[in-house]
Amino acid sequence: MKRRTLVTALGAATLSAHPSLRAQGAYPQKPVTLVVPSSPGGTTDFTARLIADDLSRALGQPVVIDNKPGGAGNIGNQFVARSRPDGHTLLVAYSGYQVGNPHLFANAGWDPLKDFTPVAMLTRAPQVIVVNARLKANTVAELVAFAKANPGKLRYASSGSGSIQHIAGELFKQITGTFITHLPYRGAGPAVQDLINGRVELFMTTPASVVQHVRSGKLKVLAVSSNARLAALPQVPTAVEAGLMGFALDSWFALWPCRHAH
Repeated sequence: MKRRTLVTALGAATLSAHPSLRAQGAYPQKPVTLVVPSSPGGTTDFTARLIADDLSRALGQPVVIDNKPGGAGNIGNQFVARSRPDGHTLLVAYSGYQVGNPHLFANAGWDPLKDFTPVAMLTRAPQVIVVNARLKANTVAELVAFAKANPGKLRYASSGSGSIQHIAGELFKQITGTFITHLPYRGAGPAVQDLINGRVELFMTTPASVVQHVRSGKLKVLAVSSNARLAALPQVPTAVEAGLMGFALDSWFALWPCRHAH
């Protein structure tokens, strides 16, 4: 979404959500906070930082990024849901949390429909299958063969139970008939660091959080879940090309202000 369209959508949603701002006819009146419900280093955090400077220039106010990881995204989502609905505190929403958490937690502490007003889609991204550079698997077929020969020995990371990465890992296991141990983290950033260090061997995540490490040789990417190869990683096969029929997942990231006061 272009910057002008983004700012127009944000301003319109904010004014409709908060009558006092509409009466004053001014937004924003103070710095705007982008709440990221995960640790620094992941795609949600990357997306927030990608738009922060342009948004600040367009709005004429500082835009601050506030990482609130934990609880599989529930801590950050709760914080924004309970904030004043004046458009100055915005959630950088991640589809894995917004779609999955209401079905996975009996009391997540927030409701995606009642507590938020979606105003702008920021980006969409497929998942890539990434492994530690020292793992003796350079293709999906070799990874599956290793996993089958060593059931339970491989460990895969996720950004938390119920996240897209968790779903991707379980879908991979189901499609390939393998058993791989799940290790949840508080975000993609720490998961990637442990993948590089060898505490986990496998991670399925969006490209932004790993592409620099793939290019530096610290990680290996085996496949991408999109229908076509990525321009940033043209040598990497799609899941179908790698033999993973049915492995199709992507994520979206959007701006969601709080809808009403609590």
